[in-house]
Amino acid sequence: MKFVIADDHPLFRDALKRAVSSLFPAAEMLEADSTASLQNLLEQTDEPDLLLLDLHMPGASGFTGLVHVRARYPTLPVIVVSGNEEPGVMRRAIAHGASGYIPKSLSLDEMSKAVSRVLEGDVWLPASAVGTVHPLANEEADIARRIRELTPQQFRVLMMLADGLLNKQIAYELNVSEATIKAHMTAILKKLGASNRTQAVVAAARLQLDPAMRIVDVVEED
Repeated sequence: MKFVIADDHPLFRDALKRAVSSLFPAAEMLEADSTASLQNLLEQTDEPDLLLLDLHMPGASGFTGLVHVRARYPTLPVIVVSGNEEPGVMRRAIAHGASGYIPKSLSLDEMSKAVSRVLEGDVWLPASAVGTVHPLANEEADIARRIRELTPQQFRVLMMLADGLLNKQIAYELNVSEATIKAHMTAILKKLGASNRTQAVVAAARLQLDPAMRIVDVVEED
């Protein structure tokens, strides 16, 4: 079996590897420490049996990384791993397509049980979050649907825009021309139903874990 552990903290990646190895000693373990490295890994390897995904990796914000992975790999089971233990956040993760939610405070034994349940086809939540998973609010469901339509490169551009980067800075980071970034921006605005960069960032912020999180100032460019 093949598992991908995506978390930017090496110590926690190691803890997850130990939890999974206790169940599947011969399993192949692949690691990613950012959203970009996860995208590259998934593109370059056969689809794994399970993805353990941190919600707070560089290159994603809130549920955006989960939504994008589920769009591109709809048959890949994903367990969200997070330090956030709010029951509402856990249930939203399931509503966005996760097969389980592991709080980082969970013991290795409980992590192993959660992984085993998901691989058996169940949906797993901690006892504190067990209950009816209500449908997402219309606005959140709509923006999730729109983000699923973005290509991997368009997704990277949107997340860099949400971090406050200008076109020339994004072009430098991605090693492409500024004209290419402008073309991506045009496509992103169309897919998100936004008329400018600020609206695009506000739309993506609908998938934050905390709706009250501050949105960075966005500079509009021609």
